Amino acid sequence: MPAFRSRDLSLLAIAFALLTNHLGHCQEKPATRPPNIVVIIADDLGYGDVSCNGATEIQTPNIDRLAAEGQRFTSGYCSASTCTPTRYSLLTGTAAFRVKGTGVAPPNGAALIRPGTETLPSILKRAGYATAVIGKWHLGLGDKAPDWNGELKPGPLEIGFDHCFLMPTTNDRVPQIFVEDHRVRNLDPKDPLWVGDAKLAEDHPTGQSHRDTLRMNWAQGHNGTIHNGISRIGYYTGGMKARFRDEDLGDEWVKQADAWMEQQRDKPFFLYFASHDIHVPRMPHERFQGKSKLGFRGDSILEFDWCVGEVVKSLDRLGLTENTLVILCSDNGPVLNDGYVDGSVEKIGDHKPAGPYSGGKYSVLEGGTRIPFITRWKGRIPAGVSEQMVCTIDFAASLAELTKEKIADDGCLDSLNVLGALLGEPGAKGRDYLLQQDNSGNNFGLRAGDWKLSRTKAGMGKQKAQGENVYKLFDLKKDPAEKTNVAAEHPEEAKKLQALMEKVIADGRSR
Repeated sequence: MPAFRSRDLSLLAIAFALLTNHLGHCQEKPATRPPNIVVIIADDLGYGDVSCNGATEIQTPNIDRLAAEGQRFTSGYCSASTCTPTRYSLLTGTAAFRVKGTGVAPPNGAALIRPGTETLPSILKRAGYATAVIGKWHLGLGDKAPDWNGELKPGPLEIGFDHCFLMPTTNDRVPQIFVEDHRVRNLDPKDPLWVGDAKLAEDHPTGQSHRDTLRMNWAQGHNGTIHNGISRIGYYTGGMKARFRDEDLGDEWVKQADAWMEQQRDKPFFLYFASHDIHVPRMPHERFQGKSKLGFRGDSILEFDWCVGEVVKSLDRLGLTENTLVILCSDNGPVLNDGYVDGSVEKIGDHKPAGPYSGGKYSVLEGGTRIPFITRWKGRIPAGVSEQMVCTIDFAASLAELTKEKIADDGCLDSLNVLGALLGEPGAKGRDYLLQQDNSGNNFGLRAGDWKLSRTKAGMGKQKAQGENVYKLFDLKKDPAEKTNVAAEHPEEAKKLQALMEKVIADGRSR
């Protein structure tokens, strides 16, 4: 018996060694798949419009969930205080003021990002990613103008996206149709689409001629062609089967995003989810109308929050949550009355859309560009609050670093690698300074540490520059609302920041 036990134990030892060796090979870590990347960008959502940033008059539980599970940035910025320049800079990594014509794009605007431009989607496509943009585009289509009844190119597919499902401009501008890849979706060739700057016929119904028929009145501008009881900027006819209903936009974005992510679930993908909420005309789905006490603007915030939740649910359902970097941001700060009478001013109550900051959309004050900014990658990004300065213009360089791709020397001229800060890595630093612009690039703000220098034109309106440059200096630590100009008390600091601002503008690049 003892000899049998000894032999038995020896055999067991050999078997155990073989099994251990086999299991060791089986448990070798497989090649790491690059993370999926989902950028969710809101439209006109202010820093103070979300409850994780202190809003008390409205609750945004799905956005709050992202913040609780990732990094919430208190110094997260977009690069401009209006939509087209921020979106241009986000996708190209180059400040929009450096490129002529990057102010708010008109209904018949040509493609602003030209084929051959180094872009965030082209970088990620080189890294093996499937790429898609779903939602608001507002960066122009076509070579000289969109061919609404033919192929709409160049467009997103010529600058790195594999797929697009778009609202071509912004919903207060005509036309109210979807573009899928290169064509208008559901367009009947027997009912061609025409888009113009002047009405075709004198009896064409507009917000001016048929104002009494509108279900949402206009306050200024926005009085061209009527669609869905709302008049818009510009004129169009035809394409009746292709037109969408304002109330269905959020649902359509979610539906398209869910389907596309499911198709790509077995390979890395980049989704640029560009919501139209909470831009005018604010007409959320009926199930959200009246759900906030802030009017249609508040209801649209609730709809955007729902969209965020649905995208997150899709990732959960597909088992992709722990291998997906989600970034939430906005294209500029908040605005109340932006051309329509929708209750945004009358029902604002105690809500502070920009939080503690002054200004908003169109402004280079902090409220114009400091935005809700959240990154979440479960299992990789720790939960917490970051004071590091990060900007949407940095997505190109940072995500190139994440995917180990190189950026062309003549591309992404102002995008900096702040990946460590975006991922919440201990000791990682964000930007040392950030140059911000208004829509036209006539006004600028430069933040460096706690200092903020603004350069504005005397007599400056929303769109038109007049007079000489006026410089003001603010101490954001003591004066976050930028109420007191302290340039006289700190002349050396003002001089140093003015020199830096002018150098960044003149150099043609900052990367």
